[in-house]
Amino acid sequence: MHTHGTDVRDRALALLHTGARNADVARNLGIPVGTVGYWLHRDRARRGTLPGTPDRPCPRCDGRPLDDTAYAYLLGLYLGDGHIVRYSGHRVPSLVITCADAWPGLMRDCRRAMSAVFPHNKVCSVARTGCHNVKVYSRHLPCLFPQHGPGKKHKRRIAAEPWQQEILDRRPWPFIRGLIHSDGCRITNWTTRLVAGRRKRYEYPRYFFSNKSDDIRKLFTDALDRVGVEWSTLARGSDPFNVSVARRASVALMDAHVGPKY
Repeated sequence: MHTHGTDVRDRALALLHTGARNADVARNLGIPVGTVGYWLHRDRARRGTLPGTPDRPCPRCDGRPLDDTAYAYLLGLYLGDGHIVRYSGHRVPSLVITCADAWPGLMRDCRRAMSAVFPHNKVCSVARTGCHNVKVYSRHLPCLFPQHGPGKKHKRRIAAEPWQQEILDRRPWPFIRGLIHSDGCRITNWTTRLVAGRRKRYEYPRYFFSNKSDDIRKLFTDALDRVGVEWSTLARGSDPFNVSVARRASVALMDAHVGPKY
């Protein structure tokens, strides 16, 4: 099979960009018309100008308005249970948030947040054992989620960009809610106390957030500090993976703005 050099391809694309027809370019350069068509397709895909591809503006690239509340919640979900992937057969990457079937309300909130952040893109879900992957495709995912990168999140640095931090400062509660909905829970603890010589059982609610990434836990606790929620760290062995919210006033604040999964 004959392989054409980069210079031939560049000359072909330069002619095509002037409006020349595929057949005329092929005849002029002495190459198959199918090769010219393939080069044109690849060039259009790279530049996002394939026929039928709608113009879907990006808040970062084009200044499109961004729903801050939905974005803060979706960012929390992404940092906990989300990832961005691009398969070889797909033109654009997809954002995937894994939602347990046990929490249909959470799954619904995830879909709503995706639709609000990407109003021009279709949101879909794919069934898996015990869960659904809620997905949206967009070439602008790396723009909105710069934390994306190779490897697991807890093995690389995770930091909010200045523009993201501005959103988190304005919308800390949706971010906290997204993190709790992904890697957190609200449980009922119990203990016993000796009262008038008799041991009585007491129950009290508590929130937990567990994540291996020191950076993600720091983003979570910084947000808690911002809204006045007291927290503590509980070590699992020698690793401080768990953040606990147990004081009554702080739990009441969490209940008012987050609540249990549903």
